[in-house]
Amino acid sequence: MNDKILAALNDQVWAEFVAFYTYLSMSAWLEANDWPGFAQWMRQHSAEEQMHAMKIYDFINERNGKVALQAIDQPPTEFNSVQEVFETALEHERHVTARINDIYRLAQEEGDYPTQVLMEWFINEQVEEEKIVEDALVMVKRAGDNPFQLMYVDQIIGQQAAAGGEAAGGEAPA
Repeated sequence: MNDKILAALNDQVWAEFVAFYTYLSMSAWLEANDWPGFAQWMRQHSAEEQMHAMKIYDFINERNGKVALQAIDQPPTEFNSVQEVFETALEHERHVTARINDIYRLAQEEGDYPTQVLMEWFINEQVEEEKIVEDALVMVKRAGDNPFQLMYVDQIIGQQAAAGGEAAGGEAPA
């Protein structure tokens, strides 16, 4: 693998760990604000992001590249509402999708077929990730400012997370 691909992949390892850390921070805020179902869902999502980072980490090592871990800044720790948490998560997923698409494009330009195959997996994963977060956000928005409806959505999402599923009824995180 050439230096451009290696740098892009190392940057993506960093981005996936940022997502892991961000979703874990969201989970902590949700837990502290008595939203246990949302907190469990976000914690599960955090673990999935960590798995994504390690998938790229392992790929770099398998191709005799050098993993270069980067510093991670403190993620946001305060949010105004559950809706803001999920809006922030969706924005973050869209940012990650753009990064993955850029790496795929670079791999095409550089003729790096193994990296293209890896990024195809991530492209498909990001379609699913965005849909899952969008569906959760729709449920939260429908509950609006009604605390009883939001408590119900919290329970539903928590039950789905406990059963190993995501809010959209998708696959459990690996």
